[in-house]
Order: sequence, then structure tokens, then C-alpha cells
Amino acid sequence: MQNFRAEHLGSGRKAEHWPKPSLPEYAFIGRSNVGKSSLVNMLVGINKLARVSNTPGRTRNVEHFKVEPATSRAAEKGLGMAWMLADLPGYGFAKVSRDERAAWKTMIDTYLLERENLQCVFVLVDVRLEPQKNDLEMIQWLGEHQVPFVIAFTKSDKLSQPQVVSNVALFKRVLKKTWQTLPTLFITSSETRKGREELLEYIANINAGWRG
Repeated sequence: MQNFRAEHLGSGRKAEHWPKPSLPEYAFIGRSNVGKSSLVNMLVGINKLARVSNTPGRTRNVEHFKVEPATSRAAEKGLGMAWMLADLPGYGFAKVSRDERAAWKTMIDTYLLERENLQCVFVLVDVRLEPQKNDLEMIQWLGEHQVPFVIAFTKSDKLSQPQVVSNVALFKRVLKKTWQTLPTLFITSSETRKGREELLEYIANINAGWRG
């Protein structure tokens, strides 16, 4: 069921091109082809909100969306207020030039460190894969810079439940080498909508404390 309506607010690489930071905001980032756009669409219940592509690197700017409840059911779940969602470029094996990668890094670092209404970063990790160096580096960077984040494992429908549990346990073991307290973890699937209610509840709890 679609519980929200959403609009694309803009696409930009610099702070002056981004929407006014007047609402609580949540950023989604992950490796190219991690299923980021699909998860965003599943979360808000709108199939074509974020552009889904089989070509890595299609998202080149920070894409901002405003999300509002479209039904009383959404409001009843504590999501009665508007919030913003930021879709960030994927990292990893996107076929772009070195200069483009450098521009992306500058843009993403600026966004993550200076976006004053950013409440939480959702780091998307493909649950089918062994812990990837660039995922671990992103998680470490966020921790070192004290940027609030959680980890959302994607594509859980592609594996058996025991394999999902095993792969998540392996990821936790790797994180424990450098983290005393593990970040919050979610297991999701854009196909089965697994994890949707948990993610929305997490956002609703943060929204409840928003004092913008």
C-alpha cells in the first residue's frame, strides 16, 4: 500500500543547489548496484520515485526528495510530518573518470559533513557479498567524523535465510575488529518489502525529536 506522496526537490552538487534544510533529512548511500534506488522506492511506496538502472553510476548528484504522508495510516505510524530524503551517488565500480570520482568525493564529503539537517545516513550493503573494502571504509569514515548512520543490508530475498544470517554475522565479526559498539543493522529486500516497517519506524522516532 502506498502511504506517502513524494516530490523531487532538485539535483545538485553544491550546497547552494540543495533545498533549504528546513526538514529532517535522511541520506542513502552504498556501492553502485547495491539496490539503492529500489530500496528508496520501496520505502516510500512509489515505484518510480528514484531512477532504477542496471548501469552503475547513473546517480551523479545529490538528489533530494520531499516525503509526506498520503494516508491516515502513515500518520498513525508517527510519520505525520514531512521529511526529506537524499539519494547519493554510489561508490565502487562505476565507470567514470578519475576527475568525476574526485568531484563526487568532494560533493559527498561536503554533504555528509555540512548538511545541517541531516539526521542519519543509511549505508546500504549487499548481503550476498563478503565484507567489501569500500563499504568498510565508508562505515569507518562516518564513525570517525561522528556522522550518525545505520547499516541496511539489501537483497536478502536473493539468499536463503540461514545464508543471510551467516553473512550478517560475518559482517559483524569484521566490524567488531574496530568497533566496540556495533551500529544499528537492518535486513531489507525491495522485492519482498522486508525491513520497510522497521526503517520507517526508525525514521519516525527520529522525526519525533526534530526541533528544526
